[in-house]
Amino acid sequence: MNRIGQGRFRAFSAGSHPKGDVHPLTLSVLAEFRESTEGLRSKDWDEFAKPDSPRLDFAFTVCSKAAGKQCPLWPGQPMTAHWGVDDPAAAVGSDAERLRAFRAAYRTLQARIRLFTSLRVELLDRLTLQREIRKIGESDVRNG
Repeated sequence: MNRIGQGRFRAFSAGSHPKGDVHPLTLSVLAEFRESTEGLRSKDWDEFAKPDSPRLDFAFTVCSKAAGKQCPLWPGQPMTAHWGVDDPAAAVGSDAERLRAFRAAYRTLQARIRLFTSLRVELLDRLTLQREIRKIGESDVRNG
C-alpha cells in the first residue's frame, strides 16, 4: 500500500494473534517482488486501537479466519472492509507448495491494493467509498 499508493496512503500491518516474528517465507516473497522489509515486525492490532495511535482512515482485515471476528474499536472510526485471503502460514505441503501459497496471498493483496489506490477517495462520499472498499474484498483477484 505504501509503495503502490505513492504517498497517498501510510499503511500499517498488524494481527489479532501475532506470532512474535515475521514469517521467513513472507520476507522471502517480499524480497522476490522487491518490496521493502525495513522495519517490519510482528505486532498486535491492539497497538493501533490506542488513543495515541496513528489515525486510521481505513482498516482492512485480510485473514480469512477474521471474517465476523470482533475487531478493536479503532479511534476515529475508520472505514472497514474484509479482504479475506487464505493464511499462507497455514499452508501445508512441500516447501515449493508453501512458497506458492505466500506468492498467491501477495498477488491477491497486491491486486486489491491496486483497485483501492485507483479509487478517487477524495471525490467519493462516505457511503459510496464504503461500498467500493467492500466490493474490492469480494472480488476474485486470485490471478491478479
